[in-house]
Amino acid sequence: NMEIWDLYTKDRVLTGKTITRGEEIPKGFYHLAVTTCIFNSKGEMLIQHRVPFKDDWANFWDLSCGGSAISGDTSQTAAEREAFEELGLKINLENERPTLINLFDEGFDDVYVLNMDVDLSTLKLQPEEVQNVKWATMQEIFTMLDEKTFIPYHKAWIELLFHRSKIRSNYTKEIKR
Repeated sequence: NMEIWDLYTKDRVLTGKTITRGEEIPKGFYHLAVTTCIFNSKGEMLIQHRVPFKDDWANFWDLSCGGSAISGDTSQTAAEREAFEELGLKINLENERPTLINLFDEGFDDVYVLNMDVDLSTLKLQPEEVQNVKWATMQEIFTMLDEKTFIPYHKAWIELLFHRSKIRSNYTKEIKR
């Protein structure tokens, strides 16, 4: 199944141009990716264990779910689709904006941070992608990073995700505007 990606300008304007996944993204164009991090009421993150035969980061643990938007997706529909495909989890992001936007060389990664208690036994994991899921504290993820069993994100990035699961502001006190 060939994935078609929409191309955007640096200002995130849809260009009407597309490429097929695997093709080189032309200079000056960008594509959209999405990441969703799910936190339970104990403040733990849902993490997924990637299958051993994936092309990249095989057998590593990763954030809850994510992937590339396909042509016609909005950021929200892409994140909803990835959560359903990888975890069998229905989420509704219709009225949500991304919590964070992470820029990378080839594009934009919209990061959704959701607070929801999920019964892991009800999830339907995508056999081509995910072999297991579990809840983890920040400290447990840091340990996995040290043990090189988690995709090597910066600890500061993981810490920011945990922080944003509790506090949506960048300020330590309310700023009067």
